[in-house]
Amino acid sequence: MHADKDKDKLLARVRRIKGQVEAIERALIAEAESEKILHAIAAARGGISGLMGEVVEHHVRHHLADDPDHPGVLRPQAQQALIDIFNSYIK
Repeated sequence: MHADKDKDKLLARVRRIKGQVEAIERALIAEAESEKILHAIAAARGGISGLMGEVVEHHVRHHLADDPDHPGVLRPQAQQALIDIFNSYIK
């Protein structure tokens, strides 16, 4: 990431996700009701998806922009890298 502000924001998100995953672990250890565990999993998944969205937006804005050597042409390597990441993410 390029700016400290963005880095701090993303790290705060990661720390919240970490807390959500730890809540899942605690619920499993305590043999909590499955509904509670499912809610905790859904919250963690939502956090991961939000993080992914922010990082993808940054990537698109800063790495898929026009190739400076060829205005109007997107960088094909960066496009393929993003496609590969998405394919692994949705599996």
